[in-house]
Amino acid sequence: FFKQKTAYELSLGLVGSEMCIRDSLSAAQWNYQPTLDRWSIGLIVEHLGIVEQRRFGQVERALARMPNVRWASETTGKDELVEKMLTDRGTPRQAPDGVVPSGAVDRTTALQRFRERRATTIAFAETTREPLKAHTLDHHRAAYGTLNAYQWLIYIPFHLQRHLAQIDEIKGTPGYPHG
Repeated sequence: FFKQKTAYELSLGLVGSEMCIRDSLSAAQWNYQPTLDRWSIGLIVEHLGIVEQRRFGQVERALARMPNVRWASETTGKDELVEKMLTDRGTPRQAPDGVVPSGAVDRTTALQRFRERRATTIAFAETTREPLKAHTLDHHRAAYGTLNAYQWLIYIPFHLQRHLAQIDEIKGTPGYPHG
């Protein structure tokens, strides 16, 4: 059974989350990288727009498939796994090549793409009546295995939470330009 209210609440709770990202950052703050191998806030926002679209695409791909009669046995416990793995900042994660930001996207475009993609996700979560848990699709990372469309949907806000925490870490680093 799909707990739509849960997905809706997760998405709705993050409607204003872009405010955490665009809170009057100067160009220096937007582009600041704690080290050369770490992303700036600008790169994170670019990444978030890409991932939001890709993960929502996974929801759509799962729904385009026939219902999986083994969905319950293949996806049980994975709601918690998705949450744990995505919100755990203690374990570094390497972004796959397709979602690594290029740095070629300007601030206005990065924020606009993120907001537009977020609006699409929220609208879907608010209105879908699809049996999300019955439709599955394999994740490219073996640790996740098979996820159902609901799990692909909750992946999106948990991924965002991970990067909002990363932005807070950047803002707390010595050398971050304040004011």
